[in-house]
Amino acid sequence: MENYSVHKGLGFIFPGQGSQKIGMLAELAKKYPVIIETYSEASDVLSYDLWDLSQNGTKEEIMLTERTQPLLLTASVALWKVWRQEGGPLPEIMAGHSLGEWSALVCSEVVEFKDAVRLVRNRGAYMQEAVPLGEGAMAAVIGLDDKTIKSICRESCQDQEVTAVNFNSPGQVVIAGNLAAVNRAMISCKEAGAKRAVSIPVSAPFHTSLMKPAAQRLSEDIDRTNFSSPRVLIVHNVNAETELNPQKIKNLMIEQISRPVLWVDCINFAAQKGISDLVECGAGKVLGGLCKRINSSLGIYSTEDITSLNLALSEI
Repeated sequence: MENYSVHKGLGFIFPGQGSQKIGMLAELAKKYPVIIETYSEASDVLSYDLWDLSQNGTKEEIMLTERTQPLLLTASVALWKVWRQEGGPLPEIMAGHSLGEWSALVCSEVVEFKDAVRLVRNRGAYMQEAVPLGEGAMAAVIGLDDKTIKSICRESCQDQEVTAVNFNSPGQVVIAGNLAAVNRAMISCKEAGAKRAVSIPVSAPFHTSLMKPAAQRLSEDIDRTNFSSPRVLIVHNVNAETELNPQKIKNLMIEQISRPVLWVDCINFAAQKGISDLVECGAGKVLGGLCKRINSSLGIYSTEDITSLNLALSEI
């Protein structure tokens, strides 16, 4: 990692599934060849043209988990390379939402990019295969407190599983589990006063114990992969803490598949450490919006197009 200055108070955040869209990074790729180069590297690992998929694929194709995950990882890593190429300063802290934590690992030099592409492709495939299509579900609950949602999930299980899996912002929690149990919980959440309880179009119930078979399979791949200590501290989803030990980071990334994403805690941890500005490094602006709701004093920047990238580079 080149010796750019570390910018006090700067954090980088990396988005997860849900931020993908056809045509992402098209404008930036015309100006920065490194974007196409990064996609080519990933394509070599995957044995298909990832850039072509991102620009000309169908919405259904890029929603397939084992394709979505390499797609978003590559977008974030490509934008990180652009940021560094333009002389953007290094952050003090990084965090990634679910899949986005893998982007943080690459950008902090914990894992080689090509290894991460292979691992997230497998991660997506294993997660998909852990629960047959149509048997799992996820839903976003808006406008209800965490404690009430957790209680409703416990009552809605009935020998199945439904649990709170993504604590995204105050008043926005994602639940996941078996389809029937999620449906029961959605009805109960609405009855308890939730403003909305809406299904999320994903192919598997991520971050539940139903994903433990996927975690076990991925652990074998991770064990064979070289991890290093991070050059930039990463706040991990599982415990909202930083970790320097490569083996412990491996364990956290295995746990992450079947454990909740403590995003609110991650952002509050960063703020307590003095982070005042966050740059969302990747497709879309979903995470930035969540972070603003977690802590309204945070400065939020995006990198998804030339205008927003230039603004971030000029103001930070």
